[in-house]
Amino acid sequence: MIHYKNKEELELMRQSAQLVSKTLGMLAKEIKPGIQTITLDKLAHDFIKDHGAEPAFLGYGGFPYSLCISPNEQVVHGFPNEDYLEEGDILSVDCGVFMNGFVGDHAYTFEIGEVAPKVKKLLKITKESLYKGIEQMLPGNRVGDISNAIQTYCEKEGFGVVKELVGHGVGRTMHEDPQVPNYGRKGTGKVLKEGITLAIEPMINLGTDKVRFHKDGWTVTTRDNQYSAHFEHDAAIIDGKPTLLSTYKFIYEALGIESDEEEPFLYKTFA
Repeated sequence: MIHYKNKEELELMRQSAQLVSKTLGMLAKEIKPGIQTITLDKLAHDFIKDHGAEPAFLGYGGFPYSLCISPNEQVVHGFPNEDYLEEGDILSVDCGVFMNGFVGDHAYTFEIGEVAPKVKKLLKITKESLYKGIEQMLPGNRVGDISNAIQTYCEKEGFGVVKELVGHGVGRTMHEDPQVPNYGRKGTGKVLKEGITLAIEPMINLGTDKVRFHKDGWTVTTRDNQYSAHFEHDAAIIDGKPTLLSTYKFIYEALGIESDEEEPFLYKTFA
């Protein structure tokens, strides 16, 4: 069953999502060659707790960390560890918090120093596909319209769209209905309505779309060991329009990036 939110609930959800955004922004200053990913996990854990929230991933289904940290060929759900980041790596950081009775859950893939041009293009197209999907969050559209927009945009560039992992509804729990695949046909799936809240998250591979699930029960990697990118936003339909609850602005402020990509989807405070 899909749980639609009223504007008071949406404001509480936005606050949770924004704390994730601030956590990712804090981490953006630390993500560089020579840092251990377990250090990033501890920083995020303490930051979330210091802001009166709980790390939503820690203990979820037995997951043992506060962040999913997935470098290079890891698609999602990677474990933080004592390995050092190196020049040319990429790093997907997926973060969740529980605050105000609601979950915030979103992700960003960072470049570590200078990355190869083909990898830079992978990140660019994956992030752009996220917004292509969000554009389809309109009343009367269907989940398949989101899915198809992401798939079409990425596959025309020759990238592999992961099929085994999907986005999802989000709210009082981490995973709500409906599932939101990154592939599909227009006009199929659940109808989108005012107050729906979704975590849309393209997971796109440089090569094959095929993935491997590891024995730890969590880590997912590409079958051909080529790089994978992952970007995720929490979004809602508010007043008939697709609206972001999360933001990358704190990341961009930390990295000195100028962007107007979120302008069409800005949230307004409700009186």
